[in-house]
Amino acid sequence: MKRFHRVSAFFLAVLLLCSLLPALAAGSGSHTTTVLFTHDLHSHFLPQPDGTGGESGGYARLKAALERERAAHPDALTVDGGDFSIGSLIQTLYTTQGAELRTMGALGYDAATAGNHEFDHKGTGFAAMLNAVAASGDRAPALLMANYKPANDNPDRLDIQRSMAAYNVRDYMLLERGGITYGIFGLMGVDSHSCAPSSGFSLGDMASNAQRCVDALKEQGAQFIICLSHSGTNEKKKLSEDEQLAEKVRGIDLIVSGHTHTTLEEPILVGDTYIVSAGPYCGNLGSVTLSWTGNGDKTLTDYHLTPIDETLPEDGEIASMMERWKRLVGGTYLGRYGLTYDEVLTRTDFDLPTPESGVQSGNALGELVADAFLWAAKNLEADAPDVPTVTVTADGVLRAPLAVGEITTSMAFDVLSMGVGSDGTSGFPLVGVYLTGKELKAAAEVDASVTPLMPAAQLYVAGLDYSFNTHRMFFNRVTDMRLHRETAQEVSPGQILAESSFGDIDDDQLYRVVTGMYSAQMLSTVESKSMGLLSLEPKMADGSPVTDFEACILRDENGNEIKEWYALAAYLQSFGEEGVPSRYSKPNGDGRKAVSRSWNPVELVKNPNWITGVALAVLAVAVILAVLLVRWLRGARRRRRYGKKRNL
Repeated sequence: MKRFHRVSAFFLAVLLLCSLLPALAAGSGSHTTTVLFTHDLHSHFLPQPDGTGGESGGYARLKAALERERAAHPDALTVDGGDFSIGSLIQTLYTTQGAELRTMGALGYDAATAGNHEFDHKGTGFAAMLNAVAASGDRAPALLMANYKPANDNPDRLDIQRSMAAYNVRDYMLLERGGITYGIFGLMGVDSHSCAPSSGFSLGDMASNAQRCVDALKEQGAQFIICLSHSGTNEKKKLSEDEQLAEKVRGIDLIVSGHTHTTLEEPILVGDTYIVSAGPYCGNLGSVTLSWTGNGDKTLTDYHLTPIDETLPEDGEIASMMERWKRLVGGTYLGRYGLTYDEVLTRTDFDLPTPESGVQSGNALGELVADAFLWAAKNLEADAPDVPTVTVTADGVLRAPLAVGEITTSMAFDVLSMGVGSDGTSGFPLVGVYLTGKELKAAAEVDASVTPLMPAAQLYVAGLDYSFNTHRMFFNRVTDMRLHRETAQEVSPGQILAESSFGDIDDDQLYRVVTGMYSAQMLSTVESKSMGLLSLEPKMADGSPVTDFEACILRDENGNEIKEWYALAAYLQSFGEEGVPSRYSKPNGDGRKAVSRSWNPVELVKNPNWITGVALAVLAVAVILAVLLVRWLRGARRRRRYGKKRNL
């Protein structure tokens, strides 16, 4: 009988131990988590040429990559780090269809956060998009925004809040997958907020809101915490917002980092927090797998980026969805332009790449766009004034290259896809303002001196030639500047010859400057960016300051806004079957912006302005003081060596 009791006790203990195993596993046992991630998709619904003969992106191919990863990791989560909109013609359905979030729902995304470009149509446009998605009844990812709320002084605040409630936008969420409870929250970064000046939203402190979410999620049973952050990383630690976040906040296991378009080949580890980024434009699908225990120990077991390219098959369901979006774009937005989505405008026999970030140089694509603006001001604008005109575009608004082959309507749009006009439709309009000749020179100095600090501020112009030396004194780098004029001369009956000439710039004369709305609005920030050393004040034709840029919008004969992208499309279409002229075949431009890196002393100091004059004066004083100090030290050593002579 005793033996029977001992055996029974043994089996009872075994059963009790088995019943405790799940609890022990939940406490300190080992778990495995796989997260599939993207960020900065920018409405790249369809593949685009990658500049090497292949293709990159496209959501039908992304779906194939996602299914492959999910087959290997059935319990994987799929998330996005923001800026899922603005970057292709399908974005024109943003406010009416919410195509981005509805497509992400079809792709199986669990959660996303908002980026600054989700507010290009202002807070009201963001709300309209949420309403469209909610009304569709389609599946869509959870949208998480913990530190970004409609501002108290926003007159549309209540309507926006109702739309956010209808979609169920929230700070954070709990998600159970594979027996694990995940806590996920979303953040907007400081730089992201500064890039959304018309959002009408206020930014809460990142670290305190993140800690609030972490603590609340853990209290509600979250075992693994994921932050979807549209803040970004940077090689310079003081600019790397997500690294700073990881240092300040306890308890974040993984940060999916967007906004800076960074591609991390390996995760960044800050304390116990892993930071991952897959790069922009649907170029890659990121996958990270971590093994972890309940006490917080984590081990990276796998990390890889899957290129979304032509080697992947297209998912049929998503491909059909893309065709549906294209038909809607053609029947709505493009109808007013008399264009279709895939209509061929012209062709190019050479690549036109986007500028290389941080490299001061001319750029053929930038100069093509600037020429398109000048052409539009002459050929599309109704009642265009007959005055000297300069056109400008900036590195930061050139969003896509043009590759060898046919150039379609959608490709032209992709180059200049940012923003929204006063008419509420996608695309920044062209605006015409006036600057004095002195201010034109200051604008060239912005290009020469500010670009090393802000690569997106690099300028490309038409109607103006200038040169600068990158080694000269800041804000005195421009060495030559001339106005470029084209005149038409009839050389024989019916034959017109265009002649080019150059003219000096009068500091006090007003010159018309045509650029995109965003670039025009940035002109007034030059003073702060140059520490008060340069100043640009956009003016009306009568010299009075611009108070409303919408009054400066270029319009066609029907009163419609002339969009940046349409100026480019119409200019390209004017080339016809002959294609893009060979003058644009030089990647570094045609020489209208000449960049010197010479250390020749004469070139470094010729034509000094007051800034260089002060610097040279300070240098001269420093040299004199150094010479005097050296002489004094030599004298002191001599006196110590020989001592004082005594009178005998």
